[in-house]
Amino acid sequence: MQTSTALRPSSARLPTLAEIRAERRRREAVRERERVQRDAEAIRARCQSLAGFIREAWHVVEPSSEYIHGWHLDAICTHLQAVTDGRINRLLINVPPGTMKSLLTSVLWPAWEWGPMGRPSLRYLTSSYTEKYVKRDSRRMRDLVQSEWYRSLWPEVELVRAGEASFANTKTGFREGVPFASLTGGRGDRVIIDDPHSTETAESEAERLNTTRIFRESVPTRLNDPKTSAIIVIMQRLHEDDVSGQIQKLGLGYEHLMLPMEFEPDRRCKTSIGFEDPRTYEGELLFPERFPRSVVDRDKVPMGSYAVAGQFQQRPAPRSGGMFQRGDFEVVDAVPAGGQECRAWDFAATQPKPGKQPDWTVGLKMKHVGGIFYVQDVRRDRWSPADVEKNLKATASQDGLSVRIRMPEDPGAAGKSDAATKVKILAGYDVQTVRPTGEKSVRAKPASAQAEAGNVKLVRGPWNDTFLDEVCSFPNAQHDDQVDAFADALNELALGSTFTLANI
Repeated sequence: MQTSTALRPSSARLPTLAEIRAERRRREAVRERERVQRDAEAIRARCQSLAGFIREAWHVVEPSSEYIHGWHLDAICTHLQAVTDGRINRLLINVPPGTMKSLLTSVLWPAWEWGPMGRPSLRYLTSSYTEKYVKRDSRRMRDLVQSEWYRSLWPEVELVRAGEASFANTKTGFREGVPFASLTGGRGDRVIIDDPHSTETAESEAERLNTTRIFRESVPTRLNDPKTSAIIVIMQRLHEDDVSGQIQKLGLGYEHLMLPMEFEPDRRCKTSIGFEDPRTYEGELLFPERFPRSVVDRDKVPMGSYAVAGQFQQRPAPRSGGMFQRGDFEVVDAVPAGGQECRAWDFAATQPKPGKQPDWTVGLKMKHVGGIFYVQDVRRDRWSPADVEKNLKATASQDGLSVRIRMPEDPGAAGKSDAATKVKILAGYDVQTVRPTGEKSVRAKPASAQAEAGNVKLVRGPWNDTFLDEVCSFPNAQHDDQVDAFADALNELALGSTFTLANI
């Protein structure tokens, strides 16, 4: 007896999980296409302003994040639109990190000009201090203009080349992205420079001078039309002589939109297109919807006033002075027992010159106990090389074997030989020689942050006033020998042999 074919089990294969997900994505794309087609006219109308385009495109560029609006975004949009309509062709924007500056200026604005503004032939040359961020923003714009949403609204923008750092469309428009240090070739109708300095290298004079030189010498020649093409610089302030500082000092004619995190009435920003910072009272926040008072106050503690002044307030120096304030240092009469001790030395290298006093040799003793750094003693004098060696050994014998000794090793064979001689003199003691790297102000940042947090105290002594005078005038003081020894002792006790610039 044969079984009926109709009663046989079906051989049809069940879909895999990957196939189910692919089908869901396909159906979602169809629904999105139908929604856009149904509302296309209204969407295009809302996208006539850059601020409207941001709201409409947000679900494409940030599908997992809710759009949070702030009035500062309208201010930035207004100034970028003034570039689009030709009222501005040099624009400098200084805003704090985390306020959407890169996404708005380097991703959404170019896509808005190509699509809603009907200018797909525009060519963009974009740059940042690192290739990582150049590629990141290039990919984001590329993915936006290739999205189903964008293509259904502005089908005339069709890419013919879609690389990671560069792409082009069928209307001769393109985007080329390069690290700022390589900004020596290519041209554009828009040159967008987003953070030319790194927070890690802006304090380095050599790195900073190289960046500002490229800006002065190369950027002006990267324009397609010297009269009408635009340069947009958007960045946080990191140093008085950064690119923003150069633009202002040289009077290069940039419209300047400056929006600090906390409002300072005496620095209220006003621009030629009629914008004025709308805030009314001292300390009013820029973007409280994203950075409320609790978050701003929390983040200011580890940053320290020097970083806050530049990155938050767009004036790379605290109002009251340099990296250290007198009020940060409490003077005490005794030090608790326990903890670790270190004597850090900074040896004079400057020879006497007309009109300039020679440097000092400084030995600063510090103790770390209970999370507090106690500056116990400072030895400071202009000794001869022979006297340096004599005082080095005498001080070590007075401090005792438990006190670690840290000394700098200057670069080159002579520096290595000199360090070896001093180590030999201190045979039997715990001696560390460290070759200094980076700018002095960078190495002093941990000390500045600890002092501002109230974690540095001075043991009362005749050296207190001289120490405070020099430290609180840094980096503008004539001498910085005590600062170097102070920073080295703290870095040794806090981080030991693991200390590098990357730890800051």
